[in-house]
Amino acid sequence: MPTYKKLIVAGIAILAIIFAFFPVSFMTPDQARTLGLVLVTLSLWATGLVPPYLASLLFFVIALVLKLAPPEVVFSGFHSAAMWLIFSGLLVAAAIKSSGLSEKIGSALLGRFSGSYVFLISGIFAISIVLSFVMPSSLGRFFLLWPIAAALADGLGFEKGTTGRTAIAIAVTFGCHIPGFALLPSNVPNLVLAGAAQTIYGIDLTYASYMALHFPILGLLKSIIMVVLIVRIFPDTPRPKSDGGKAEVASRPLGWRQWYVVVILVTTLAFWMTDTFHGINPAWVGIAASIALLWPGVGPVGPAEFDKHVNFSVLLFMGGFLALGAVVNFTGLGIVIAHGMERFLPLEPGQDFLNFMSLSLIAFVVGIISILPGVPAVLTPMAGELAELTGFSVMAVLMTQVIGFSTILFPYQSAPLMVGMQVTEQPVAKLMKILAPLTTITALVLIPLDFLWWKLLGVI
Repeated sequence: MPTYKKLIVAGIAILAIIFAFFPVSFMTPDQARTLGLVLVTLSLWATGLVPPYLASLLFFVIALVLKLAPPEVVFSGFHSAAMWLIFSGLLVAAAIKSSGLSEKIGSALLGRFSGSYVFLISGIFAISIVLSFVMPSSLGRFFLLWPIAAALADGLGFEKGTTGRTAIAIAVTFGCHIPGFALLPSNVPNLVLAGAAQTIYGIDLTYASYMALHFPILGLLKSIIMVVLIVRIFPDTPRPKSDGGKAEVASRPLGWRQWYVVVILVTTLAFWMTDTFHGINPAWVGIAASIALLWPGVGPVGPAEFDKHVNFSVLLFMGGFLALGAVVNFTGLGIVIAHGMERFLPLEPGQDFLNFMSLSLIAFVVGIISILPGVPAVLTPMAGELAELTGFSVMAVLMTQVIGFSTILFPYQSAPLMVGMQVTEQPVAKLMKILAPLTTITALVLIPLDFLWWKLLGVI
């Protein structure tokens, strides 16, 4: 383990102890201790000094011993919809692989993607974006696409450890998640924002207006930049293996078990696409699909496949990830940080560009401390106050949150990135090679372009 990572965690641990014993004046003792615990946990996740699930366990025990939040808050992640969506996603991925469906689809795509590396990465992003329009969960999209992409990588000669496989893994992980911030029902923070805006201000966010405001730059242009970064930072050349029966596999009719998986997936997708009509949470739909895929005699996921593919360490990490945001919100730490930045930043009517950048920065920093779904939970109640300070409409202030929580600097900020990283077996350092320059480009290029786009649309 590199020495600098140990020094980073040690330095943050010392800072946490200082916060615990000498809290700053504008924080309560519990908020100061929470900040220290959050910083230590995030540093462990960000550096990979210990496995992510171990960092989660440390977070649980320290939060409980210090009584920063009651047990029902600390363990709230384990009965959240997100946790069960990951569980069902793992089973969907297992079913696609165990039934041979991933190999069949991968073999069918092999000829189309074997000629150009750029086309391969671009194609993965294109498929991911199309799925974002019809599937409400980035984790669901990832678990559906990754087994197919992994089979495609095998066929193109990208074995584990190769640059090409890393590029495909990152393309699937990023493509299934980041463009979805620009489409209203496609990611969890978007839905939290929509719900809070309606509850607090009576503002209903519409699909079309949200997409028109965010998708051209935060969705489409940002995806193009990610493709360029992945291709440049992880260059490789497809080396298709000898046919080895791939053509025969692709042309062979689907077996009954594969048809069974297809029917379950299509039915599940139909329920996910129509959740606004029937009101059934996508996670509960996922559990129903899991039961069908596990059913003895017909489901392709038997006990051996279940033990192999349902990774408890991923679920344990996710419980800690969700708990961190819940504890931050419970103690009010996120609001304290946001109010502190509000006093520090140059928010003043008439200074539209500075206001726009400042509001985006507030959302970005809150997303680092409280995790992405915590951004709308913390900042939406403050939107009226921020609107008065900036002269923006409440709607414009609310929409700047999207810029902040769609700008991800560290993988730990986003559950889909962390889950994707673990499932595809990619280290934090490789994701950071894309996230660091992407954040810089977003700050220097995309956010100013967004400001001009909003001006053109008359939003500000």
